Amino acid sequence: MSDDDTAMPTGRGKESLVAQLCNSLRAMIESGQYKPGDRLPSEAQLTRDHGVSRTVVREAVAALRADGLVRPRQGAGIFVTEPEVSAPFSPLELDMTSLPAVMELLELRTAIEVEAAGLAAMRRSPSQEAQILDCLRKVQEAGGTDGSSEADLALHRAIAEATNNPRFGQMLTLLGEAAIPRRSLGKAAEVPEDYIGKINAEHEAIVNAILDGDEEAARTAMRSHLKGSLRRYRALQRQGA
Repeated sequence: MSDDDTAMPTGRGKESLVAQLCNSLRAMIESGQYKPGDRLPSEAQLTRDHGVSRTVVREAVAALRADGLVRPRQGAGIFVTEPEVSAPFSPLELDMTSLPAVMELLELRTAIEVEAAGLAAMRRSPSQEAQILDCLRKVQEAGGTDGSSEADLALHRAIAEATNNPRFGQMLTLLGEAAIPRRSLGKAAEVPEDYIGKINAEHEAIVNAILDGDEEAARTAMRSHLKGSLRRYRALQRQGA
């Protein structure tokens, strides 16, 4: 038996000890006892604290490394890593020429943007009001032209930013052009001029409610706007577009 293994208690296998130590260290990391950026105790210290051999310590730490929980720094030791946060989905993974996918995103936008409109009515600053009005003007000027989707998205982003909660704007940035599906759907999403007028009126109602500081009216106007778009795409689906 090597010197490394002399510290291993009798009656328990090395594999079991590795799992026990790994689980113990993992629990300390997940509970915050060892925080991101903290240095783990030295190999010798872990050996003494847990009553196991250096071999067990090395294998347990290797398992934590494989799980991305710790990372070595040459000459400095083993450090707890920052937790990785991944996006729940990417619009790039969705087929935005698919009406069901479009409707799924519209339902998500409704859940997010109705609240955003209400918060914007309560929290917007004068400069944010000016930005919202400028975006509304550009949407109205664009009409149904190729630039209308970009102008539409810019208006919704300006409203999200006026919540002064950056997460709302980040969500719309994550969605990107997928949030405004007219371009992706091509001819299937072509709309008559009177529909563009209706959309402009809906946008104006949202903006006026926000500028008036009317939280409930802003929510109602945004809900009506997005639910109307959802009804239209459902009608396209029924028509087999």
